[in-house]
Amino acid sequence: MSAAKSPPVARTTGVQRLSRLLHVDIPEVWVRFLLAIVGLVLAFAAALFSTVSRESGNLWATLILASAALLLAVIVGLTTVPYLARRVAAARIRDAFDYDVTRVGIVYVVAVLVIGIAALNTGNNLLYIVVAAMLAAILVSGIVSAVDLSRLELDLHLPEHVFAGRTVLGRIVMRNPRSWLPSFSVSVVSLKKDKAEKWQWMPATFAFPPWGAPGKQWLRLPDRKLRRVSEADATRNIFEGSAYFPYLPAATELKADLELCFDRRGRYRQESFGLATRFPFAFLTKTRRIPLPREIVVYPRVEPADEFFEILPLITGEFETFVRGRGYDLYRIRESMPEDSARHVDWKATAKSGSLKVREFSREDERKLRIVFDNPGTGAVAEGAYEDALTLAASLSWHFAGENTEISFVGQGYEGSPDIYRFLAYLAVLEPGPGPPVLDQLQPSDDYNIILTARPHGSIPTALWACSYFVFIGQES
Repeated sequence: MSAAKSPPVARTTGVQRLSRLLHVDIPEVWVRFLLAIVGLVLAFAAALFSTVSRESGNLWATLILASAALLLAVIVGLTTVPYLARRVAAARIRDAFDYDVTRVGIVYVVAVLVIGIAALNTGNNLLYIVVAAMLAAILVSGIVSAVDLSRLELDLHLPEHVFAGRTVLGRIVMRNPRSWLPSFSVSVVSLKKDKAEKWQWMPATFAFPPWGAPGKQWLRLPDRKLRRVSEADATRNIFEGSAYFPYLPAATELKADLELCFDRRGRYRQESFGLATRFPFAFLTKTRRIPLPREIVVYPRVEPADEFFEILPLITGEFETFVRGRGYDLYRIRESMPEDSARHVDWKATAKSGSLKVREFSREDERKLRIVFDNPGTGAVAEGAYEDALTLAASLSWHFAGENTEISFVGQGYEGSPDIYRFLAYLAVLEPGPGPPVLDQLQPSDDYNIILTARPHGSIPTALWACSYFVFIGQES
């Protein structure tokens, strides 16, 4: 019997040990950094040898070595410096120097320049002192504003259910964990989408020489490149306004209500928020980024529109007729109503009384309603008609969910949960696209169906006409 072999022990390279020592989880950064150091050392050596060749009078050696030194320096600058700046220091440098000059600051700088020019022309020492003091005030303003925002904590509480077009309240919570230092004039702002947020990283590979085959290239390193993202792909922000806290004492938590209103349905996500202050002199606006990912799903509008008021009486009448007509025990004979079906007419009672009479049967079970949204394919209907259909489906669902009705939902990719909020969340992010045919798989049952579809009349299964009300998207019902 052969002895079992122990698993091979993974050896730790020097680069990995260095990355662990410096608490960096990306060894590629250090590989790129070490390669840059080697390239710069070679470039420096080539420059030294070119100097020696020039003193010895060897023109061709001087030209070749100088060109090699310049070429190595350019390669290191183009392939390493931008990469390291993006991966290591970009965020820290951006946060440390995220200042905006205010209008007051611009006027102040202009005044400093005027006094400085006067000091240069006159040579007056007092004017030099004044200019130095004014420049020091700008430096103090930047330092104090950075200290004012340091260690502040932010939290945002969002409502659970949000409908498009309706104003809801969120809550901003600001905490100052410092034991003795208060904060002044702090605003919570929504960060503008800068260049970093309008681009996406895509995987790529840095290789040298770039024209060689993958097996014959001297160097191949994983890299990431930026790809432009269209405005349609950009995620919409949750918070676009601002909340102002004039004074935040030490070791204190303050709250502020925030009004939110979303014009369109969909998914809103925001990765970070900003804390801004102009304290103490209002020369500069210091902004500190707070990573605080938040996501909210905005349901379609449920405010009844004109189409809702037009079809709701028709749906209600056919639904009531369907419910009353499912039993077998005669409940009563009464006068005919406009919404009654002709199949319930009692011709004998009509002949005796001279007026149209209908039979009303007893109901054997509860009122069951099923709302079906047959999602049309891409380009099948106009965008406005599609949004109106989603709004109508949400409004009907919300209306009948509040009635004495056992309601269920059917849609492409929908799991069939009877929870109204789950169906509204499904409608909130739904887009036109291909999917399994819903109506072909829908079987008649005791439920009465409200079906929203873009399919032509002739393609509807015959069995659904007797137990359904159809709303044809982008067509006349």
